[in-house]
Amino acid sequence: MDGRIRIVQGDITRFNADAVVNAANTTLLGGGGVDGAIHKAAGPGLLDECRNLKGCKAGEAKITKGYNLPAKFIIHTVGPVWHGGASGEKNLLSSCYINSLNIAVENSLSTICFPAISTGIYGFPFDQASGIALSSVQKFLESNSSLAQVAFILYSANDYDTFSRIFQKMSLSL
Repeated sequence: MDGRIRIVQGDITRFNADAVVNAANTTLLGGGGVDGAIHKAAGPGLLDECRNLKGCKAGEAKITKGYNLPAKFIIHTVGPVWHGGASGEKNLLSSCYINSLNIAVENSLSTICFPAISTGIYGFPFDQASGIALSSVQKFLESNSSLAQVAFILYSANDYDTFSRIFQKMSLSL
């Protein structure tokens, strides 16, 4: 995987990148988890801009300014709620990553940080979500050289360890 993918343990609101991705809800008006942390750290300007976006559907993505974050932009994507895997959740989750990466390329961004989308309250099994995230990004990067770095920022040590293990398995199978 040519070194353009990184896995880091930390707080996504503190990373200096062209864009951080927000695991948003359909209203884009803030919530819990990563969404709440990004809205809190970015400040009230983010909420004002998000009100004008009129929400977002699962699998889609929209961009805003970064406001008080170190990142210049926030790409908001809505992950699927897990319903057992037979309701298109895997494709929707992959679309979150692909659509976010497409927005980054369309806006001439070169660095982007992702959280683990849909793995919190939306209940997507973490191992499956990690594999989908990594394979979606890997496939995108194989056909697109304009992104210099894609980082996965995992808050907990357990999440970091899981992502790292799956990443290592994927790297060895290439």
